[in-house]
Amino acid sequence: MSTQAGVAVRVLATRVVDAVMHRGRSLKAELAANLPRIEDVRDRALLEAICFAVLRSRARSEAALAAWMPRPLARADNELRALLHVGFAQVVVMELPAHAALSATVEAVRALGRPHQDKLVNALLRRAQREGLPTAPADALWPAWLRKQVREDWPQHADAIFAASQQEAPLWLRVNRRHGTREAYRQRLLDAGIAAASVDGMADALVLDAPIAATTLPGFAAGDVSVQDGAAQRVADLFRDLPTGARVLDMCAAPGGKTAHLLERDPSLQVLALDVDERRLQRVRETLLRVGVDAALRAADATDTASWWDGEPFDAVLLDAPCSATGIVRRQPDVLLHRRPEDLVALTGLQARLLDAAWKVLRPGGQLVYATCSLLRSENAGQLDTFRARHPDARPEVLEEAWGHADGDGRQRFPGEQGMDGFFYAALRKT
Repeated sequence: MSTQAGVAVRVLATRVVDAVMHRGRSLKAELAANLPRIEDVRDRALLEAICFAVLRSRARSEAALAAWMPRPLARADNELRALLHVGFAQVVVMELPAHAALSATVEAVRALGRPHQDKLVNALLRRAQREGLPTAPADALWPAWLRKQVREDWPQHADAIFAASQQEAPLWLRVNRRHGTREAYRQRLLDAGIAAASVDGMADALVLDAPIAATTLPGFAAGDVSVQDGAAQRVADLFRDLPTGARVLDMCAAPGGKTAHLLERDPSLQVLALDVDERRLQRVRETLLRVGVDAALRAADATDTASWWDGEPFDAVLLDAPCSATGIVRRQPDVLLHRRPEDLVALTGLQARLLDAAWKVLRPGGQLVYATCSLLRSENAGQLDTFRARHPDARPEVLEEAWGHADGDGRQRFPGEQGMDGFFYAALRKT
C-alpha cells in the first residue's frame, strides 16, 4: 500500500466512524457509500476491518480517552475522537505494524485539516502502543435498557452472549447445489489456497476462518457460491414436505439469500418475494440473477394483503421478520448505538401484523416458518405465544436440538454457538 493510499483509508475510516458514532448513520450505508472510492480491494478490506474493529472496541477506547485526556473532548472535536478510535483500533485491536499505522493516522489528522492536533494524536497512539487500552466489561457497549432485557431473558447465558457479540464472525458460504457439490467447491477453494471446513448436518455450508472479499471467491460472479451465515442457512431446512411446484411466499425477502437458497434446492417452487422497499427489492433481483434462479418479485407492504394478494392460498410462508438484530451484533455492531426502547415497541407490533397477514394467506395444512435474528423473547417465543392465542388453529412443529435452545414454540440459537449468528426459529402448521 502506498503512503498516500494508506492515509486515504484512515481519512475515510474516520469519516465513516464519525458518521456512525456521532450522527446516527448506518455502518452498512456508510461503507456502501465509501468503499467504491477505494480502488484496491485490499485497501477496501482494510477500511471495513478498521471500522468494525473500532465499533467492537469502542468501550475500551472511550475509557482510554477518559483516563488520558486532560479534559473531555467537545462535540466540535467529534472528528478527532473518531480518528483516535481509528488509531487505537489499528494499534491495539488489529495489531497492525505500529510504524505504518501511526504514521498514516497522524498524517490523516493533517489531511482532515487538523495539523495543530497531530502531536496530540501521535502521543496518544504511542501511549496505546506501550500500555494497551483499558479493559471494559463485555456488556459495556450495550445500552442499559437492552443489557437489562438480555439478562432478564437469558440470565444463564447473558455473559456468553455479550462476549460472543464482541468477536469477529467467521465467513460462511452457501454452495449452490445446482452448480455442483459442496465438496467439489471446497476443492476449488483449496486449489485457490483458501482453507474451508464443511459442517455436519448442513448440506450446503462451508465456513472460512479467515474472512475474504466475496468477489474474490472462485465462481462468485457465476453464482456458484454465496455468503450467508450458517444460522440463516438453517432456515431452509425448516421447510419440510413441500410438494413439487409449491406456492411459497417470502414476506420480507431482501436481500434475497433465503429466497435464493430455497430455489437452489428446488427450482420448481413458485416463489413470490415481497419487500416494502423497492430499492431493497432490487438487491433480491440481483441476487437471484447471479445464482440463476427465478421468483416473482413485488414491492408491497406485506401486512396490507389487499394490495398484493390474488386470493390463492400459499402452501408455505417464510416470515424472516424485521427485528432488533440483537443476535447479529458481531456483524452489525452499530445496532448497539442506534437501537432505542421505542424501536422494540414498533417492531413487536409490526411482527404481530405480519404474522396475522401470513396466516391469512396460508392454506389449511400449510406451513409458516417464523425466524428472527433477535435474542429478545418479546420478539420470539413471546410473540408466538400471543399469536397462538389469536389463532388457535396454529400447531407448532417440534424442532430438534440442532436449531438451538428450546424456548416456547421455537428454538433460540445464541451468537457464537457453532460459529453462527444468534437466531430464533419456529415452524407452525395451519390445522
